[in-house]
Amino acid sequence: MIVGVLGGGQLGRMLGLAAANLGVRVRFMDTSAEAPARHVGELIVDDFDRPRRLSEFVRGLSLVTYEFENVPAALVERLSRTLKVYPGPEALRQAQDRLNEKTLFSRLGIPTARFAPIDGPGDVPAALAHVGLPAVIKTRRLGYDGKGQALVRTTGQAAAAAAELGAGRIPLIAEQFVRFDREVSVIGVRSADGSTAFYPLTENVHAAGILRTSRAPLPGRGAAALQRLAERHARRVLAEVEYVGVLAIEFFERAGSLLANEMAPRVHNSGHWTIDGAACSQFENHLRGILGLPLGPTGALGAAGMVNLIGDWPPLARLAAIDGARVHLYDKQPRPGRKVGHVNVSAPSAAQRERVMRAVEREVRRAGRIS
Repeated sequence: MIVGVLGGGQLGRMLGLAAANLGVRVRFMDTSAEAPARHVGELIVDDFDRPRRLSEFVRGLSLVTYEFENVPAALVERLSRTLKVYPGPEALRQAQDRLNEKTLFSRLGIPTARFAPIDGPGDVPAALAHVGLPAVIKTRRLGYDGKGQALVRTTGQAAAAAAELGAGRIPLIAEQFVRFDREVSVIGVRSADGSTAFYPLTENVHAAGILRTSRAPLPGRGAAALQRLAERHARRVLAEVEYVGVLAIEFFERAGSLLANEMAPRVHNSGHWTIDGAACSQFENHLRGILGLPLGPTGALGAAGMVNLIGDWPPLARLAAIDGARVHLYDKQPRPGRKVGHVNVSAPSAAQRERVMRAVEREVRRAGRIS
C-alpha cells in the first residue's frame, strides 16, 4: 500500500515515520529536492500549480493526503476525480480562506471574533466600524506563523496596513483584536465511517507569531468543561465538511469561554507532543483515519510538553542529556524564524514536566539560537 502526500516538510516527514511502523509506503510531492521528508519515502519534485510528473506521483497510490493547507485546491480537486483524497476538497476550501473559515464557524454556532471582508481600500472604514479597534488586518489566504497580518490601533494604521498587505489586489479580512487569557488547541480525528476521537486540549504559547511551547493536558481549573466545549465545536466542523483525517482548531480562551481562531486541515505543530506523550500519535491516527483503520487511543501518558526549536538548535549532546526530553530534528538548514525541530517532554506530573521544559529552554537560551 502506498499513500501519496502533497508536501514534503517536517509534517510529511513525521507522517512517513508513522507510516513505516504500519508497514505503509509513502510517496511525497514537493517543490524542493531538499524536502525534509526525502529520507522517509520516495520524493517527486514537481510544481504544484503546473505539475509535470503527476502521472508518476499517482502511479500505484491507494489514496492521497496533504501536509500543508496551501496546496492548490485545483490540484486536490483534480486528484479527487480518480483517487480518494483525504481531507476532501471542501475541507481544504474552507480552511484556505480566512473568510470562509470564520463564516463556517459562525454558521455552525461556534463563537469567533467579529470579522469583515476587505476587498479593496474603500472597504476599510466599514470593516473597522463592524469589528472595532484595535483590529487585526490579515490576508485571507497563505499567511502562517504570523505572516501576512498587522495589528492596527487607528484608522490611519488600518488604511496603511491594508495597502501594504495588498488591498484591491488580494482579498483581506479585518478581525476584532481579542484580549484572551490563553491560546489553546484541540486536535480531532475522524474516519470515513464517522467515528471520531480527540486529544486533550493543549495550551500553546506563541512569540512573534510562531508557536514556542505546548502543554497537555490543559493545565488549570475548568479544563474538563473546556475540553467538552472544544470537542463539541470540533465535532460540528468534522461532520459539516464530512472530514476524514486529523483536524486542528485553535481557540482563544477568554473568561472560561472559547473563541475559534482558525483551523488546520492536517496534522499540527501543537500536536507534536503526541509522538512521545500519547499512546497513538496524531500522525499515526491521521493515517488510521484515512486508511479506514480503527482509531488509536488519544489520552495523554502523564503530563506532556513540547518546545519548538526555531532558527537553529543547541548541541544535540546537551539536549539529549536532559532526562525526560526527546529530540526531534527535521534535517532542515538553520534560518531565522524557521522551525528546525522540537523537543518533546513526557513526565508523570506537571511539576516534573515543567522542570524538564525549563531545562530544555535553558539550553536553547544558552546556545543563543532561537529567533
